[in-house]
Amino acid sequence: QVQLAESGGGSVQTGGSLRLSCAASGRTFSSLAMGWFRQAPGKERESVASISGNGFFRSYEDSVKGRFTVSRNNAKNTLYLQMNSLKPEDTAVYYCAAANIPTIPSESQYTIWGQGTQVTVSS
Repeated sequence: QVQLAESGGGSVQTGGSLRLSCAASGRTFSSLAMGWFRQAPGKERESVASISGNGFFRSYEDSVKGRFTVSRNNAKNTLYLQMNSLKPEDTAVYYCAAANIPTIPSESQYTIWGQGTQVTVSS
């Protein structure tokens, strides 16, 4: 069973940057599509970015395009989310998730979730 552990959250000011990491263990990481999601207080969880198992295909939520970059290092079993030009509306708990398919999945196909890391952006 795959286990996921996020790290790298914290507090930054508007315009700052953070890099989130998600370490995976348990099985062949490259066979899993991976995604980042976030949930702000009082709001529904939303997809932020997804990446295929081989890293060739990526997708982003419109509000983060051009600011966030999802990447992965399959040799290190690690997923990343580089977040630049952060805004207060990016404040949320960020989760990484895994889907047992190699291509970009739908949200319902993510079956393994990390515990989340808090990102707070102050104005």
